[in-house]
Amino acid sequence: MSDLREAWMGEGAAMAPTARLDGTRPPTVRRLRIRLGGGAAWGIGAALFLALEACLAVGAPLLTGYDPLRGDLEQRLLAPGATGHLLGTDQLGRDLLARMVYGARVSLVVGVVAVAVAGTVGVVAGLVMAYRGGWLDSIGSRLVDVQLSFPFMALALSIAAVLGASLTGIVATLAISSWVLYARLVRGETLAMKHQEFVEAARTLGAPWWRILARHVLPNVVGPAIALGSLEAGRLIVAESSLSFLGYGIQPPIPAWGNMLAEGKDYMARAWWLTVLPGLAISITCLSTTLLGDWLTEVLDPRQRR
Repeated sequence: MSDLREAWMGEGAAMAPTARLDGTRPPTVRRLRIRLGGGAAWGIGAALFLALEACLAVGAPLLTGYDPLRGDLEQRLLAPGATGHLLGTDQLGRDLLARMVYGARVSLVVGVVAVAVAGTVGVVAGLVMAYRGGWLDSIGSRLVDVQLSFPFMALALSIAAVLGASLTGIVATLAISSWVLYARLVRGETLAMKHQEFVEAARTLGAPWWRILARHVLPNVVGPAIALGSLEAGRLIVAESSLSFLGYGIQPPIPAWGNMLAEGKDYMARAWWLTVLPGLAISITCLSTTLLGDWLTEVLDPRQRR
């Protein structure tokens, strides 16, 4: 029996992928730890939460049978858990759960679309400025520096006052206010890459500059840009809520988390849920995008992987 046990233990030790005489782990195990270690659990959990939130926003009519715009003054300011109203009602008797899930549509649309527009403009601008250089890079860099010198919210308020308080105007406002972050990041990455051997080889073979950017440079800078977009999504959701709270964003009666906070602030002593629940929704969504962005930075940025 002891011989059989020793043979079985020896075979198991030989088969174990992490067993080495020098105490180090095989490369496959190290790569797995790099990709799944650190903040992977938090990042995956945040991604699942955001996916669930998106499903709830899309399926809002199936989740609640109440119209978010229709109120009943006889049912006003009901506390959470009241009969038929899981999260209570607001000052006009409107179901708060219905307004929360419909308001999630606004926040998610603003976060995704504004990040997509700002990221696209910023990535293209950063690539062209860095690769072409010369007066184009000088003018573009000064424009980026000038815009970064303005406070973000002051710039957003100024643009929103000009473009109006529609959903399209809010998306355009946030995109115009944040494209410079992507441009600065991609410009720095492109400057470090434009003299690499594979880029020089493509240039020597006569490839046009736009093809070099699209086929050789862009695939190497899109990872950090995606990670930055995940981090920026939460900031833009908070910015949209701030604009709505101040009256420059989505206007009532259309439900948005920001204007729900503005409407509920006068009832904080009597109905805490009107401000606490939308505030929690904004905070948790922003935290989820931040955790997802941190994880994507670890996965997509080669320097972080090293």
